[in-house]
Amino acid sequence: MLCLSEILLQHHELQSFDDLVRIVQEKARSGELFFEMDVRPPFPDTPEGWEDRLEAAFANPGRR
Repeated sequence: MLCLSEILLQHHELQSFDDLVRIVQEKARSGELFFEMDVRPPFPDTPEGWEDRLEAAFANPGRR
């Protein structure tokens, strides 16, 4: 299972929510089947509906 907290710990280079979305899409394309959003992304540009945006990025990794 892919956890959001693990992504944030492994990818210190992330600077924005959009960077995070790209990593989530990459993980989904690489074969991850489950995604848990166990923390709120710490970026200043994290939108109100961040959970929905990340879920959509994971479910449809070819779209933005």
